[in-house]
Amino acid sequence: MITCRLSTILGAKRLKVADVCHATGIARATVDRYYYDQVKSFDREVLAKLCRYLQVKPGDVLVLVDQQDLFESWESPKSSTGNDGGSA
Repeated sequence: MITCRLSTILGAKRLKVADVCHATGIARATVDRYYYDQVKSFDREVLAKLCRYLQVKPGDVLVLVDQQDLFESWESPKSSTGNDGGSA
């Protein structure tokens, strides 16, 4: 799964979505979709404008994440008591 890290980048650079829209000419609705990681398909022109303005590479904005990695942090650690509910 590809995830968009625009919100993380803007936070690190202390920029607002409005700043990006004003500087790049990208519509607010478009930047919002990238910011909230709701983009269904990535427009190369939009991505190029974002990268130029933020001085990052496309791989910094779009990251390939294994879906299993997304859910591992939500799983609770297995009990180490050895009690698995079975009989010995």
